[in-house]
Amino acid sequence: MDANDPAFRHPSKPIGPLYDEAQARRLARERGWAIARDAGRYRRVVASPRPKRIFELAVIELLVSQGVIVICAGGGGIPVVCRADGSLMGVEAVIDKDLASALLARELRAEVFLMLTDVDAVYSDWATASARAIRHASPGSLRELVFAPGSMAPKAEAACEFVDQTGAMAAIGRLEDAQAILRGEAGTIIRPDAVGIEWYAP
Repeated sequence: MDANDPAFRHPSKPIGPLYDEAQARRLARERGWAIARDAGRYRRVVASPRPKRIFELAVIELLVSQGVIVICAGGGGIPVVCRADGSLMGVEAVIDKDLASALLARELRAEVFLMLTDVDAVYSDWATASARAIRHASPGSLRELVFAPGSMAPKAEAACEFVDQTGAMAAIGRLEDAQAILRGEAGTIIRPDAVGIEWYAP
């Protein structure tokens, strides 16, 4: 990640346990932590800069080329920045796993970027009476919708970013629907040639 990313000046990603206000303020003072309210209590918050590079990419590419299933970038990966001398230094931050996955998919020149989760599709107005599932969407039309910041928003943005930069397809849906999603029969498909948004029938 870029050491000059503005996210370092505005920590926002909650990590670790919940504290009462007195504990949180003491820890912030003693350890130099940024803190924020969360669920009526307080938690430490750290920066969540955009991932820029995956240093082990050559090894991942080699393994993929040999037909190996590679598990990597877990939790977004280990956050590091480059020092002036080119060496790496770990930083206290959280890498968004969806943006890291999109970066990995682009770098590997993936034909499809598939994000598997616990919901069957991307929904507008999630958890409301007017919720609707999206079948197909263009990146531009998907970006016009508002999604929950901590859950679907980063997935939608990662999918749009991948499609915009590669011209390939991205999709979001349930793990058990993976094959059906690839056949275009389930999940939400994001394509550069999609026109607006196509909804699933209610």
